[in-house]
Amino acid sequence: MSASTYHIPVLPEASLTGLGIGTQQHGVFVDATFGGGGHTQLMLDRLDEGSRIYGFDQDPDALANVPQDTRFELIPENFRFIRNFLRLAGVRTVDGILADLGVSSHQFDQAERGFSIRGEAPLDMRMNPKEGKSAADLIANCSPIELTRIFRQYGEINRPDKAAYAVERARQSQRIHTTRQLMDALVGQAPRGRENKFFAQVFQALRIEVNDEMGALRTLLESSIELLPEGGRLVVISYHSLEDRLVKHFMRSGNFEDAMQRDFKGQLLAPFEPISRKAIVAEANEIEANPRSRSARLRIAQRTGFSPEADSSNTQLA
Repeated sequence: MSASTYHIPVLPEASLTGLGIGTQQHGVFVDATFGGGGHTQLMLDRLDEGSRIYGFDQDPDALANVPQDTRFELIPENFRFIRNFLRLAGVRTVDGILADLGVSSHQFDQAERGFSIRGEAPLDMRMNPKEGKSAADLIANCSPIELTRIFRQYGEINRPDKAAYAVERARQSQRIHTTRQLMDALVGQAPRGRENKFFAQVFQALRIEVNDEMGALRTLLESSIELLPEGGRLVVISYHSLEDRLVKHFMRSGNFEDAMQRDFKGQLLAPFEPISRKAIVAEANEIEANPRSRSARLRIAQRTGFSPEADSSNTQLA
């Protein structure tokens, strides 16, 4: 299985530029979402022989894409554990961290994973199919109130309560264990002419909850403060507004509430400085070649010398 068939790297040049990687540059970097290894291979092509890249991916399928390069090491774990596993590898700081969030093209194309609204498949949705509870387990055990929260918070659908109670009615007669059964239960809730978008939002909400994607992202971002020295780069590609908002706030203020902290002179105190005010998006030619890039939003930040653990007696919230 090649990287090209597994997952085409999104915004490749912008990603490398964001990391500050030029030709034959030396450094230690992390590809927090290794997947098909597309971004990693581009990095290896431009780094010198003494450089190192550590890849993280909890999906067992990613093991087939490991490059035969002594400069690379795959850590088959969720990137939320990045700090602990890098320490085990003897690494305290790195020069840059790249994270391409969401589901890979390969995962969508593997029907048995249950990520796609196309066809019928087991209602799984786990990034690591050997760990945790599946989406079918979630549907079977969540109360309508909890399902309403999930659909509202992670799917941003209209009337999430109606969708939740439609699921409740359907599961009273039989367990919902396939993607088609879930869609059949919700068919009456989908707005006319926008059925695919509605189901995609429902599937997104369940996938995020099943994998605790927002919790993992928060942990990764917080860990980056300690892992990146002053001048280090953080590059994140997100695909929906929930992720992008979280990344934007964190890169700007160092927290997820976007609470600005300033010193007594009014200077902003934050562990990162955004490189560009607006997110970078794909151009038309890339979107045509790789439709997944259509919703991609890339943000870059550089580590400052500020440490949140430092004495805050002379700071105030803006």
